[in-house]
Amino acid sequence: MAFADVYRGKRVLVTGHTGFKGAWLCEWLLSLGAEVTGFALPPPTTPSLFEQLNLAPRLRHIEGDVRDLAAVRSAVEQAKPDFVFHLAAQPLVRLSYDQPVETYAVNIMGTVNVLEAVRLAARPCVVVSITTDKCYENKEWVHSYREEDPMGGYDPYSSSKGAAELVIASYRRSYFSSPDSPVKLASARAGNVIGGGDWALDRIVPDCIRSLARGEAIPVRNKIATRPWQHVLEPLSGYLWLGACLYNPALTPYGSKLASAFNFGPALASNRTVAELVQEILKHWPGQWLDKSDPHALHEAKLLNLATDKAHHFLGWAPAWNFSETLNQTVAWYRFVAKNQSDVPTLTTGQIQAYCAAAKTAGITWATAEKRGNFETLKR
Repeated sequence: MAFADVYRGKRVLVTGHTGFKGAWLCEWLLSLGAEVTGFALPPPTTPSLFEQLNLAPRLRHIEGDVRDLAAVRSAVEQAKPDFVFHLAAQPLVRLSYDQPVETYAVNIMGTVNVLEAVRLAARPCVVVSITTDKCYENKEWVHSYREEDPMGGYDPYSSSKGAAELVIASYRRSYFSSPDSPVKLASARAGNVIGGGDWALDRIVPDCIRSLARGEAIPVRNKIATRPWQHVLEPLSGYLWLGACLYNPALTPYGSKLASAFNFGPALASNRTVAELVQEILKHWPGQWLDKSDPHALHEAKLLNLATDKAHHFLGWAPAWNFSETLNQTVAWYRFVAKNQSDVPTLTTGQIQAYCAAAKTAGITWATAEKRGNFETLKR
């Protein structure tokens, strides 16, 4: 697999490694032979995927807050990274209404601090900073959002991520735009990410799993909202491949254009309502759901789709799992863990391998690069 040739033996700093996406990314990087340093607050949930995977002794684990520039600089100095994946964030829309100051501080100033620490370190490095599909000014229209659409956001979370994108673009233009810059900086915007190991409150899949495990009906508060549902491994493959191509521009004809923003979303057929998502979950874990729609609930976007043409044309990236397989893999993870708490690393690694196999069968570039001869060009 192409990733292994890029990441094996490389030093990688992952911020937010104790979170859901961060833990999956660290597991994948470790399997590729990377030397991983993680910087984050303690795991935000109990249980947590970070602890279930026993990641702390398997990487350099640094507890710290991205709002603390000195601590971020220290982590960068310790890691001496070839790659930085910045995932640390306050990631919940509804929580952002209750904690707006913390949300803005973590998501905006946390991004400033990571980029500033990298700038001051002045060492060759690829940085992929993760934001969200909610960074766009959402017009609640049918067409999908593209990377050049304006930033915005109704709620504190969404607007904080739009502002973070402006920070990233400013740092890139101000400090990292020259051809001889040692830092290559891109941002990545993903859709609604689901998968095993997400234990957060106020997210529909873990809320479903908790209700089903208790034998209770699932309360659904926003059944008509449409989201681009994707398995966590989908955007992670995009982040890894984007980082790889920034590190080795010979992997793509568009190497000089990759220091920019990219959407990583599912196929259009995976843009489904919350009600459809819940019904698909119930195919794999039988139960019931209740319509708990509240006309006075806090505002959440009703319609949100991502266009991924740029990732397809510049990176050869595409999703590997459809909507049904995404939910099959997700629920299978939770059902297995409900019965066998001790073998989570094997289960999780197995799903990564299954995803890579599906990507290779589909002919997706990152999974077939060696076969296509791209690395022969690189090695010469």
